[in-house]
Amino acid sequence: MTQALQKTDQVLTVAQMQAAEQALIDAGTSIDELMQRAGRGAGEIVWRMAAGRKVTVLCGPGNNGGDGYVIAQLLHERGVPVQVVAPIAPKTDAASNARALYAGEVASDVAGRSGAVFVDCLFGSGLTRELSNDLAGAVEGLILSHEMSVAIDLPSGVESDSGHCFDRLGEYRATIALGAWKFAHFSGPAATQMGRLHLVDIGVGKQGSGAYLMPRPRIAPPWPGAHKYSRGLLAVIGGQMPGAPLLAAKAAMRAGAGYVKLLTPDMPQGVPASLVVDTQVLDVSLEDARIDALLIGPGLGLGEDARERMRLALDLQLPSVLDADALRLLDYAMLQDAEPESIVVTPHEGELRALCETFGVSGDCKRSRAAGLQAATGMTVIAKGPDTTVHGEGEVDGETILTGLFRPASSWLSVAGSGDVLAGITASRLASGEEPFDAAVQAVWLHGEAARCTGPAFSADDLAAHVPQAMTALR
Repeated sequence: MTQALQKTDQVLTVAQMQAAEQALIDAGTSIDELMQRAGRGAGEIVWRMAAGRKVTVLCGPGNNGGDGYVIAQLLHERGVPVQVVAPIAPKTDAASNARALYAGEVASDVAGRSGAVFVDCLFGSGLTRELSNDLAGAVEGLILSHEMSVAIDLPSGVESDSGHCFDRLGEYRATIALGAWKFAHFSGPAATQMGRLHLVDIGVGKQGSGAYLMPRPRIAPPWPGAHKYSRGLLAVIGGQMPGAPLLAAKAAMRAGAGYVKLLTPDMPQGVPASLVVDTQVLDVSLEDARIDALLIGPGLGLGEDARERMRLALDLQLPSVLDADALRLLDYAMLQDAEPESIVVTPHEGELRALCETFGVSGDCKRSRAAGLQAATGMTVIAKGPDTTVHGEGEVDGETILTGLFRPASSWLSVAGSGDVLAGITASRLASGEEPFDAAVQAVWLHGEAARCTGPAFSADDLAAHVPQAMTALR
């Protein structure tokens, strides 16, 4: 499915990161040495960004502040004009040692500080509350008085495990993660505010976290003796509104399935000649034993007829994608008659909240709600949005993946019909024979890659048309 997972692909909670660092310490590496690795690695990146121009480093009282002193010392050694501001004195031994090793001056007041690069080392991944007014003001003022801002590990004011922003974030040009990726780098409101992401490896080993930044998948071409049925027959089930299922079918036709049929009560307009449309009564259409996967939900409607169409689909217990209206209709009774392990659901945040209410799932953030929904139902969950994540169960090179995270895709994807295209791609990958988690990961990648190929200000039809280019990029 994907390239081999690396230890630098793992995404860790605060507790997992602390355990990983403790393992290094128990093996003989001192906290001071870990701080030097992290700070000097981050300092190399800041040094390149500064290009000899003035840098301001804001240091906090903890080890994130200690990293800042190490960064400042590296810049000082290389002749970069650097000013260190520390409103609060170090409160850990490692941070105190790093400050003692810094050969320059340390100021306590941020007033009047300006320059090319602001380096935010106030608070890192351990923060659990909002900043005081004076510290929040200091961060905001330094962001405004510098040409660019860089966060070390995380921007100050961000909760690491959820991506929740305790304070309003400014505009960061880059964020330099230390040791391992954190959930806030890719999920939650903070994920879209961090700028370019970098990772400094300090020697953390694989933790078996179950959460990974997903590498680019590989999609193999059909085997030489393939035919349309061996490549997979996908049935897209329409309903009340014809446009959405037609758009999903167009995307599906370009994402690998050998045969796509649109099962709809009425013949829609603008049907391409290569798409088969079946307007028979649905239970008759579904008697085709060659169907490998189903997509239901786009344009389905919410009335009794829609509920019956969905019940007929789920009764087949085929690999299925449920999207849009199907997510509003899904309940315990329907799921009991289905095979939830073969189902992929594609909720946006509002639909996710509704599903969690239906299935009695709670969570303090989008990611935890999606993970809880997957655990409660067995379905694979694509939690859509600017911070899309996939929750299910997959395996690469013996590594069990429960949560797949992705670098943010183009913000031009925020267009009507984009979700229908994603649903069509996902269902096509299911029909092609992929396992639900793998199909979901491939679909998210293809969706984002198609947006990149399309360029700015596109329609959902444009997006669907560029799926073949995205497929080429993943071969």
